[in-house]
Amino acid sequence: MTSTLTLTLAEALAAGTVVLDGGMSNQLEAAGHDLSDELWSARLLAEQPEAVTEAHLAYFRAGADVAITSSYQATFEGFAKRGIGRERAAELMALSVESAREAARRARVPRPLWVAASAGPYGAMLADGSEYRGRYGLSVDELERFHRPRLEVLAAARPDVLALETVPDADEATALLRAVRGLGVPAWLTYSVAGGRTRAGQPLEEAFALAAEADEVIAVGVNCCAPEDVEAAAATAARVTGKPVVVYPNSGETWDAGARAWTGRSTFTADQVKGWRQAGARLIGGCCRVGPEGISNIAGTLGAA
Repeated sequence: MTSTLTLTLAEALAAGTVVLDGGMSNQLEAAGHDLSDELWSARLLAEQPEAVTEAHLAYFRAGADVAITSSYQATFEGFAKRGIGRERAAELMALSVESAREAARRARVPRPLWVAASAGPYGAMLADGSEYRGRYGLSVDELERFHRPRLEVLAAARPDVLALETVPDADEATALLRAVRGLGVPAWLTYSVAGGRTRAGQPLEEAFALAAEADEVIAVGVNCCAPEDVEAAAATAARVTGKPVVVYPNSGETWDAGARAWTGRSTFTADQVKGWRQAGARLIGGCCRVGPEGISNIAGTLGAA
């Protein structure tokens, strides 16, 4: 069953809680794929698209209702560095949506499934860790010009929602909110945070407020952050925007951008999601290092609550 035959994602969020998937990269690595590349999981769209579909399928079968596409680092600029032209790059971005749709078809589960087209921040294209800092030295207008073309391509592939995710900076959020206007596809906006601030240091109250009056935005929240930062951020997002809250933190380990490796230990537990839901979260999953088992536990916890 797919979303085209049932509720829209916005309607589902109004009715209850929806389960997101987990990290794409860790699932691909668990299947034996090498992601030591600036394009990260987006490289497999060109080389092994079936692997991407299988990763989505694993999450749907684990209980996820929403698949986030492998287009986080898929940009015209990033593909150009690998000698891939604009036409082919656009085809690969569209393929990211179709790969998730194909997984939904194969899942054959008796519940609606949705596809969220990922659009990562400008820093993800740079592949130098700046996605966790923001403040790239670009104006809002320059960031809007960067994001709009690929958002147009992703929207044309007809996902259920655009995932404007891992945004480190309120200025970039402003650019993204401008860039999704008129595309005809709803969006969610999630910041990467540390404590009560964006990664660039802005207070979350101010950052979330940017989306409060954006009609395109159906959910606001945080992702790619420590699990311990989620509950307070969710409560702030709900209070400031009045919109459903979306949360999908990392496992709790720390990304070393220089070594391109994770360090530390996992602090993510399924029991934490009860507090997140009480704080206003309606779209709940995991990001980096949270795999199908973690999503299964989340789905079980939410289903039992």
